Amino acid sequence: MTKINHIKTLRNHEDISINKIAQRAQVNWRTAKKYADEDQVPQEKQVMRKGMMYEDHWGEMVTDWLIEDQKLKPKLRRRNKTIFQELQTHGFTGSYRTVSYFIAEWKEGKGNSDDVKDKNSERLNHPPAEAQVDFGITEAVKDGKFIDVHCLIMSLPYSNAAFTIPLPGENQECFLYGLKKSFELLGGVPRKLRIDNLKAAVIKARNKDGEAIFTDEFLQFANFYRFEIQACNVRKGNEKGHVENKVGYVRYNFVTPSPVIESYEDLTTILSEKLAQDRQRIHYAKEVRIQELLDEELNHALALPDEDYPIFKETKVTANKYGEITIDSMKEHIPKGYNFSYLHLILYWDRYKVVSPYGEILHSDFRPYMNKNRNIPWLSIMRAWASKPRSVPYSRYNPYLPGRIAAYLSIEPLTLRKERLHWLINLLIQYDMEEVNDKFYDLLQQQSERTFDSTSHPYDVDWSKYDLLQPGAQEDGEQRV
Repeated sequence: MTKINHIKTLRNHEDISINKIAQRAQVNWRTAKKYADEDQVPQEKQVMRKGMMYEDHWGEMVTDWLIEDQKLKPKLRRRNKTIFQELQTHGFTGSYRTVSYFIAEWKEGKGNSDDVKDKNSERLNHPPAEAQVDFGITEAVKDGKFIDVHCLIMSLPYSNAAFTIPLPGENQECFLYGLKKSFELLGGVPRKLRIDNLKAAVIKARNKDGEAIFTDEFLQFANFYRFEIQACNVRKGNEKGHVENKVGYVRYNFVTPSPVIESYEDLTTILSEKLAQDRQRIHYAKEVRIQELLDEELNHALALPDEDYPIFKETKVTANKYGEITIDSMKEHIPKGYNFSYLHLILYWDRYKVVSPYGEILHSDFRPYMNKNRNIPWLSIMRAWASKPRSVPYSRYNPYLPGRIAAYLSIEPLTLRKERLHWLINLLIQYDMEEVNDKFYDLLQQQSERTFDSTSHPYDVDWSKYDLLQPGAQEDGEQRV
């Protein structure tokens, strides 16, 4: 550039001919002419795509196939390997990697760089004492059956800590109760709480015409605890990406396989202990224990109120002529319910009560969804075990077996274990697992009478004495199951 500037100066300011400029600058005449009389305007560098996919017709051919396949269902579309093999039939001599790179680039921009959407994410700032909440669904085993568990997870991105409250649903009572218990486990209240468009909290989602509109109950709850609500945009899960990741983290690390529980409170205790242990690990970026960061974060949190906040929902209902009202889409019979023109229904997260217009409690019970469960598919499980009896002690379903059945199948000889599995399979065609466990001695006696004298079998056991050996057995020898 210095020499070009020298040539320009000789030509423009000293009016020297091209020949003399070439001599003085010691350059070719054509070079002197170019830089002396032509303007050197900066130009953007054009990146040209090179390679056989762009210079020959192969890229055009693949593009046509990709556009053609877009009209079909994903499972009917050609994969990269299929496209590569078809190209080879047309004389293509390139590599599979070359084709794969081209396809990936085409899919990234859909063949037109002007249509490429900016996929960069804005880096979110996470000050202390700001939380995100979301629900995640998992399952547990209660009373020998599967139940769906809706875990309300509150995460704190600054420290990477999380708190989980297992609940039977995602209604307003469960949501507010879960938040309340999360604050108590934290020992404080986050200053800001980010949520998505949960029906339990949001009436109208945030859009271009205005901010989100929240339910009166949620606003009253937020005013009591003094936290600020931050609503996410519609279909923008990345705005609360930390809790989205925590949902999967809790599910795969702490509730898989499904734990055996006695109640939702029991599962809350189990998860609280596991998450407390998890907070002893080092933060992935700050190289400090998560618990230490959480302790620091608590200094910025709001204090818990001195008064307790009651979580309930009260509505007026009318009983039909059978004395029934609808709770959680289920008909519930209320004694003397039809005697009154209306009733007060008070819903808590786990229970309900029905009160007459005069203040008399007519009925109180668990909400119907507390008893909602699914049978464990024992018949198919037993059939799989029968083909591989060695796997019984190590199966994920083994902890779910009732005590008598588990002991019955714990015998070491695999041949005898297989026989017992086939016997249980035949019973499960007629009874469910609870009935088999309850009638275990009677069914076993019937089996013995049909086959052989039970005292003559070397592996036979007096199962009536088995219950006496179990912890918590009653004086009459019956097991508490």
